[in-house]
Amino acid sequence: MKVVNSLKSAKTRHPDCRVVRRRGKVYVICKSNPRFKARQGGGAKKG
Repeated sequence: MKVVNSLKSAKTRHPDCRVVRRRGKVYVICKSNPRFKARQGGGAKKG
């Protein structure tokens, strides 16, 4: 998976891309073109 500088720019790559938050991570999901999947965050753990 390629690393993108910001997920906002990843969202604008395709009209079907959606930005969703799940379990503290931010994902870009794209049903019609799964090549555009991306993920950001998830380094910090709750303790």
